[in-house]
Order: sequence, then C-alpha cells, then structure tokens
Amino acid sequence: MEWIELLLLLLFSFLPPFLYVIWIRNTEQYNREKWKPILLCFLWGATIAIIASIILELLLGISLAITINDNYSIGFIIAILIAPFVEELTKPLALSLKTVKKELDELEDGLIYGAVAGLGFSATENLLYGSSFISEGLFVFFVFISIRSFGGCLLHASATALTGYGYGISIMKGTSVIRIIPFFILAILVHAFYNFIVSFHLIGVFAGLLIALTFVGVTIYLVRKKIRTLDLLSG
Repeated sequence: MEWIELLLLLLFSFLPPFLYVIWIRNTEQYNREKWKPILLCFLWGATIAIIASIILELLLGISLAITINDNYSIGFIIAILIAPFVEELTKPLALSLKTVKKELDELEDGLIYGAVAGLGFSATENLLYGSSFISEGLFVFFVFISIRSFGGCLLHASATALTGYGYGISIMKGTSVIRIIPFFILAILVHAFYNFIVSFHLIGVFAGLLIALTFVGVTIYLVRKKIRTLDLLSG
C-alpha cells in the first residue's frame, strides 16, 4: 500500500465518523457535552471496544465451528446473533469510565455518549474493512467507504445510543442495572436487523441496501429528535 492510499484510508475511515460526532454533540442547544469525555468515548469505541469485540467474536466463532459443520449457518449466527450482542455489549461500556459517568446529569447525555462510542467503533471498522477494498482500486474503495460512512456509522451510533440512554437513566435515577436490559435488547435488535438486510440478499442487493440505509437514517433521526426534546425540557 502506497503512502497516498494509506492517507486516503485513514482520512476517509475516521473523518466521517468524527464529523458525525460533532453533529451529534451539537444536537444539544443547552449544556453541550465537554470535549474530553466525548473524545474518551470515541477512543474507547475505536480501540478497546473493537479489540474486545474481535476477540470475543473469534472465540465464539471457533466454538460454533466445532459444533456446527455448515458455513452458511455459522455466518448467519455470527452476523445476526453474535456480532450484535458482542458489539452492543462492549461499546457502551465507555459510559462507565469515571470521566464520562460523572457527566451523565441529563437524560439526553446517555444518548450522546452512546452514539459517540458507536462512532469510534465504526471508524476503526471502516479502517479494517477499507484496507481490503483499497487494493481493488480507488473507485471500489470510495463506493464502499461512502456506503459504510452512512450505513455503518449511523447504525453503530443509533444502536449504541439506545443502551447509553438506558445506562444514563439508571445512573441518574439510581435504579438497578436491570433497567438497562430493555434498551440493550433493543440495540441488539436494531443491529441484527441491519446486518440481516445487508448480509443476506433475500430481496436483492440494491433493494436490501436501500432498505438498510433508510432504516439507519430513520433511527438516527429519532435519536437526534429525542436528544432535542430532552434538551429543551432540561434547558
């Protein structure tokens, strides 16, 4: 890989997610979140969360391969069950960091920090997937990275925002962590639905992709709408 390709790969992997971070953070009109906890959440998603997810998915994938002798079934289970569960478990743990946790003083904060952690995860995921596509030519790379910059980024942001919201409620109201479980399950379902549509072309590649992109567009719209509503109430 030449230096110009490496530069393009890094730029287009991390720039779109970080622009989304600014967009999500600035959804608040009152008491916008400080940059230090925002950056910590992004870095958590981009490093610890994705490393932990890769390790767990590999271990669970190996366990599946030992018990199931069908590559299609293994791929289906990983995409629909294992990946959504593991990734939606590791990403929102960023909110338990001391610097972040003490900033959870408004209901919309959990949505914001959860989304930011998801965007950090998607940035490194862009890098990992993009590195295999850039060797096929810049046109293929730009098409791929454009799709991921919308679909993949907004999926991770909106899904993890849901668990973040549940965690924020639990912290603010001093309730049991059990309160988070419904939001966690919803995040997994959102993630699993997207993976199913883009991975298994039951209605065609382009139709499935269109539905998936529309789906994440709607989910991130609803997340930002909820942030604005809660922000106005608290402001």
